[in-house]
Amino acid sequence: MTLITIRNLGVTLGNPLFSKLNLVVNAGDRIGLVAANGRGKSTLLACITGTLEPSEGEITKARGLTIGHVAQNVPPPLFDTPFYDAVLQALPADQAESESWRVDVVLESLDVPELTRSRPLKQLSGGWQRLAMLARTWVSEPDVLLLDEPTNHLDLEKIAQLEGWLNALPRDVPVILSSHDRAFLDATTNRTLFLRPEQSPVFALPYTRARAALDEADASEARRYERDMKVAEQLRKQAAKLNNIGINSGSDLLVVKTKQLRQQAEKLEDAAKPAHLERSAGAIRLANRGTHAKVLVTLEDAVVTTPDGTLLFKTGRQFVCQGDRIVLLGLNGAGKSRLVSMLKQAIERPETARDGIKATPSLVLGYGDQALADLADTDTPIGTIIRRFDVGDQRARALLAGAGMTIDMQAKPIGQQSGGQKARLGMLVLRLAEPNFYLLDEPTNHLDIEGQEALESELMAHEASCLLVSHDRSFVRAVGNRFWLIEKKRLVEVEGPEGFFASVGG
Repeated sequence: MTLITIRNLGVTLGNPLFSKLNLVVNAGDRIGLVAANGRGKSTLLACITGTLEPSEGEITKARGLTIGHVAQNVPPPLFDTPFYDAVLQALPADQAESESWRVDVVLESLDVPELTRSRPLKQLSGGWQRLAMLARTWVSEPDVLLLDEPTNHLDLEKIAQLEGWLNALPRDVPVILSSHDRAFLDATTNRTLFLRPEQSPVFALPYTRARAALDEADASEARRYERDMKVAEQLRKQAAKLNNIGINSGSDLLVVKTKQLRQQAEKLEDAAKPAHLERSAGAIRLANRGTHAKVLVTLEDAVVTTPDGTLLFKTGRQFVCQGDRIVLLGLNGAGKSRLVSMLKQAIERPETARDGIKATPSLVLGYGDQALADLADTDTPIGTIIRRFDVGDQRARALLAGAGMTIDMQAKPIGQQSGGQKARLGMLVLRLAEPNFYLLDEPTNHLDIEGQEALESELMAHEASCLLVSHDRSFVRAVGNRFWLIEKKRLVEVEGPEGFFASVGG
């Protein structure tokens, strides 16, 4: 059953975000919406809800269709509202009075603890805030569900929980979700739309298989274009030869034939379309200064505690060696970020290091945290680069442009930049520090798929030594060559991440 039909849809904001978009949404569809940051995903969702008028084309919806849209951010007036009340207020007044049980049903389905339900949203983690927005939308039982970056701020447990929740929805409810989480897309979708400025291809496949099909289609288009251009060039060469002969011999027939060959070449050139080239959101590059030390960090049964001294775990005897890309696995609250913080302190200020942690003196740290806390909101990107590094104004501007930041963005306070822009600035700062050891806490937060793949390639190409924490399963699988797991208050080495992923998802 067709619920939404999109015909020749286009939105232009300066440049076309997308155009000639055709999509039919049927009952049971689970559609993954994929594009780089700022390339129209949220815009398309806004067009479907009717809050934004497209530049061209039309959207037809089944009579009486209700659409639930889970946006990325919590509306500021809700921050002081308890979780339960925030969901209850989404119901019409008469329904809220007589059918408040609907709220309990939704909160049970999302496994929201009783204590969490009574707390104001501002006191909760970003993950719980996201689930509150989902509950607010789902409590009114819409016919179609739209989700904009639903895994942002969620830890692995909550991502697995959300996957389970989505897959348990009534099969006839279509879901359209935009996401940069490749493993999440694979687990929850059966169709993939790649949003592009011109043609936006749709495949009846989840992300990874759709991406392979897209890459093959793009490669085929590139080959066809190249072939057509060669044929056109040959036709023009033949036309030039015949033209010379025709002029010398005075043959009208050859002049006509020359004209025909040129027309054929022009027709081919006009019809031939260059293969799609993704407009880069800015290059991500890393550096690796190198070190002669084989062992970079030694852990001798270091004790990792909460700020009030409660034991989280002991490390046992562990070594971080050159070329290691260690992924630190563990449940939320197990102490991953605490260990990262202790390692950072041991490298930057060895005199204050805790017992049991020793870093080689030649270590130069590249540190990136998930909140990008070392980027001051009031500073500007150009100010940040000039003050931190001896590169000069012109070079700083060129570096920022290479990272995808226009002249306007470079002078805008960092606090006003998007998450993707901040992440790319953070990566540029990391590169300019020229580290030989990276400590990365959720490095793919705010990076689109293009950025994630670029970061993966850079870490592999430079054989960078790093220890990282990530909830991005695709990134972990691609990058890690060693895996440490925090369990039962101990740090143990495991062969791979799959056992941990399965235990969280189970």
